[in-house]
Amino acid sequence: MARNLDAAERLVRAAAADGAGFVALPEKWNLLAGGEELAAGAEPLDGPSLGAARAWAAELGIHLLAGSISERGEGKALNTSVLIGPGGEDLAVYRKIHMFDVDAGGVSYRESEYERAGAEIVTAPLGEASLGLSICYDLRFPELFRILALRGVRLIGVPSAFTTATGRDHWEVLLRARAIEDQVFVVAPNQVGTAPPHFDSYGHSAIVDPWGTVLALAADGEGFAAADLDLEAQDRVRESLPSLANRRPQAYVWPQPAEVRA
Repeated sequence: MARNLDAAERLVRAAAADGAGFVALPEKWNLLAGGEELAAGAEPLDGPSLGAARAWAAELGIHLLAGSISERGEGKALNTSVLIGPGGEDLAVYRKIHMFDVDAGGVSYRESEYERAGAEIVTAPLGEASLGLSICYDLRFPELFRILALRGVRLIGVPSAFTTATGRDHWEVLLRARAIEDQVFVVAPNQVGTAPPHFDSYGHSAIVDPWGTVLALAADGEGFAAADLDLEAQDRVRESLPSLANRRPQAYVWPQPAEVRA
């Protein structure tokens, strides 16, 4: 865990020195491990990992999305993401809603065995914009992203430990799809490399704009992706292709009322 905190601090400082006012860390940035080790390493929100992140944010004067950590809870832990403001204060806390219970690349992942799902959709102010929070597997659930967009967010964070087995085919496609569908910026820091007992993360941290253009993509290995987010360009996309405004929620009810079917 100490190595992970050192690496996170180094990269946060490097991103801030490059001019970033908003920095995001990946899922389980302090500890990515098997169920028992992860449970043993779970921390409260006032624990050392988030304490360090708050200190970095305050010193550097940045907004910091502290990826996610395993949060100690009653019974099972939670997979928790915290947005920290430039004064070191917590602005939002989000607990991952969708548990990663899948079989991929010959590995059986059962996140729900040692973590419990959150239930609250979370947005937070972020300077002139607003941020929607999600974590990794949430990316596969467009309902969540649409609700965030309808709540007025300009960008959505997707801190991840997306697997190499799925990442090769799905990572960029899903990031671009969510950005295009909801006309938002998607900021997606992803773990990279291997961690015992079976984690192999794809990397390729990315920033995607509301048109679906990949603005920045991290190189292989540890590093960061950086881009300027042009909110005026986002407005132009939404004005010229007003898919959010053209929604017809009354037609999406199922089963449909008789008057709609007629």
